[in-house]
Amino acid sequence: MNILITLCARGGSKGIPHKNIKLLNGVPLIGYSVKIAKAIQQKYVNSIIELSTDDDEILKVAGQFGIVTEYKRPEILSTDTAGKVDAIKALLYYSEKEYNMVFDFVLDLDISSPLRTLKDIEEAIEIFHQNKEALTLFSVNNANKNPYFNMVEENEEGYFSLSKRRDSTTLSRQSAPSVYELNASFYLYRRSFFNLGLNGVITDKSLIYKMDHICFDLDHMVDFEFMDFLLSNNKLTFSV
Repeated sequence: MNILITLCARGGSKGIPHKNIKLLNGVPLIGYSVKIAKAIQQKYVNSIIELSTDDDEILKVAGQFGIVTEYKRPEILSTDTAGKVDAIKALLYYSEKEYNMVFDFVLDLDISSPLRTLKDIEEAIEIFHQNKEALTLFSVNNANKNPYFNMVEENEEGYFSLSKRRDSTTLSRQSAPSVYELNASFYLYRRSFFNLGLNGVITDKSLIYKMDHICFDLDHMVDFEFMDFLLSNNKLTFSV
């Protein structure tokens, strides 16, 4: 099984300045993803780790963790509006040429969501490997809010009602259909996905891996401070 493990770390984060290399419990954020990428590489020997960044400082810090690359993300893929799938695709094409190999899967580890375990990744890869028709798989948690029960949106008359309505029997959160929220931690892509011209990870043949532990991404400074608190005070029930 040939797996390309991608680490996409664009510079210029605005919500959390220098987020990808900011110290989280004394370790640059990117270091957590490098650590698990190397653990995955030991498990799956036909795997390659590659970094996609436009930022020289990120390249320098990644190099301190043993990740060295000749690849530099093109400027057109480094803007706030550039899609991540396009960045991954460009890195995939570069890597296949660089290493003269065709990958079966791409595993993207999102730098900004490091609360994942090797067990999570191994189980997700097995689920994805067993379903030959699946194009993508992404990590999720149970959603805190449910559009069948306590999420509303404005209707055509200007009033507000449930975002999704199935029947009149959904009177409690427990009786509502299960919904999940993406935690942005990792994504698996089958190689054929990149030949279809798709620009998003959610397709009509997508699978999920539901984590049984806390996991969230870092969008705002308060997220970073909360995660730092959890790590520095040993509040997690697992190791990252």
